[in-house]
Amino acid sequence: MPAENSEIKDPGLYESGLQKIEWVRRNCPLLGMLYKEFSETKPFAGKKVTLSIHLEAKTAYLCLVLAAGGADMYVTGSNPLSTQDDVAAALVHEGLEVHAWHGISDEDYDRCIDAVLSAGPNIVIDDGGDLVYRIHTKYPELIPNIIGGCEETTTGIIRLEAMNREGTLKFPMVRVNNAMMKHFFDNRYGTGQSVWDGINRTTNLVVAGKIVVVAGYGWCGKGVAMRAKGLGARVIVTEINPVKAIEAVMDGFDVMPMNEAAKVGDFFVTVTGCNKVIDHEDFLVMKDGAICANAGHFDCEVDMAGLREMAVESREMRHNIMGYKLENGRWIYVLGEGRLVNLACGDGHPAEIMDMSFAIQALSAKYLVEHQGQFTEMLMDVPEEVDMETAKKKLAFMGKGIDTLTPEQERYLNSAEA
Repeated sequence: MPAENSEIKDPGLYESGLQKIEWVRRNCPLLGMLYKEFSETKPFAGKKVTLSIHLEAKTAYLCLVLAAGGADMYVTGSNPLSTQDDVAAALVHEGLEVHAWHGISDEDYDRCIDAVLSAGPNIVIDDGGDLVYRIHTKYPELIPNIIGGCEETTTGIIRLEAMNREGTLKFPMVRVNNAMMKHFFDNRYGTGQSVWDGINRTTNLVVAGKIVVVAGYGWCGKGVAMRAKGLGARVIVTEINPVKAIEAVMDGFDVMPMNEAAKVGDFFVTVTGCNKVIDHEDFLVMKDGAICANAGHFDCEVDMAGLREMAVESREMRHNIMGYKLENGRWIYVLGEGRLVNLACGDGHPAEIMDMSFAIQALSAKYLVEHQGQFTEMLMDVPEEVDMETAKKKLAFMGKGIDTLTPEQERYLNSAEA
């Protein structure tokens, strides 16, 4: 593959990146199984795969699994602060084309997306919807050659569903995030652990005894709140959905509007997929020293533009912590520039979690190739059989077993008789 066309920070960093990937490989048995299978069956032979996911070691291993299956890989990141330069160098060393580096500007970020799309992909693997949106708005001539794609995260699915409602989505996309083996574990346990890993290693502050405000009580918010409680915090949830708000109350958390929670919170974590979840009015009532972190895909959940505009002074307080002084004299601290805190300030989800999520990604891409031209809907869920087979294999790798129904039990469950 044409790795010589790559744009990365330093090709010489590859040894450190390979070491990280090797650690992931040792802890991702599902992907290891698929690597072996794909190496033999070559399901992506002759296919070009363009991928935009947070470029760290777990993503790199997914790329190598797809490449083992015969895919020509064209890789970029999905966030300016989540690319790890040594991992990017490792992929280039392994022969993949990569366009990404840590701290990339918005202009160069868009240019790197253009670069990986210029290959003319057959499969698109997206995280947040930037690839798909760019194809439809700037490169529609690529659409006839695209078999379909996969979307990794909630925010990207929101964008895809909007396009689908408008009738503007022109090739099939699989909602990987909606798979049970993805969002049950990735969003809850992966986000829950990695968010607090990023916050703790960046702030070096105690969580126990503090008030943590979690904005959004979807699967990611549940994970963040659960881990905050486990660390000894008092947790407040803010929500727009009354059912989820009741669920948060039943789970033992307080619930109130953000403008009320803003007055008492010590840590704030946004996990909604929406914009301006914490805005001008909230900043004005926050405690001096309040810490804001975002665990949603884009850097608009904490209104960074508004905060910068209203600040009378700003400076870096510690690596990955920017302080903003308001007219009232209080300082608001923001982690990772308001971008995904678990990746901008950490290593992302644990390897064992991403083993499940990326196995679903790889199998969904394989499903698209195997069923090319047979899709009647532009937006689809992961087939249930893929979900269940992935779960069975993961359970076996964990050394656990489950019961199976006897023929008598199956007849009973399918009968109207008591």
